[in-house]
Amino acid sequence: MSRFRAAVLTVGCAAAALALTATTAQAAPGDTQNVCGSQLTPNGWVDVQWWNEYACGSTFNPNAKRIQQAAGLPIGTTLTVCASTLPPAGWVQLSEFYNSSCRYSVSPSFNNNSWQIKRVS
Repeated sequence: MSRFRAAVLTVGCAAAALALTATTAQAAPGDTQNVCGSQLTPNGWVDVQWWNEYACGSTFNPNAKRIQQAAGLPIGTTLTVCASTLPPAGWVQLSEFYNSSCRYSVSPSFNNNSWQIKRVS
């Protein structure tokens, strides 16, 4: 690979990372975004849905997710979230259950994979 190509690739990857960071940082409480499952869910955000997306690579496992910004929501707010991320600081788990929207594994299972969480502080 030529140095020019390597430099362009590096700059492109850095710009993409900054764009994702800027987008999530500027989001309002409760906003949602669709991202590939390989991306870490940012602090203050929760996973709310999983599915298979060709743009995120070919696999049988769900590889895309919808994330929601929980930070900044009012105290007393409840959310239904996937158990693929921990509740953010200031949130407590009220219940756990199975939710077909939160299947983040290709293996069929009806094990609990979702939580209802509530903002307490």
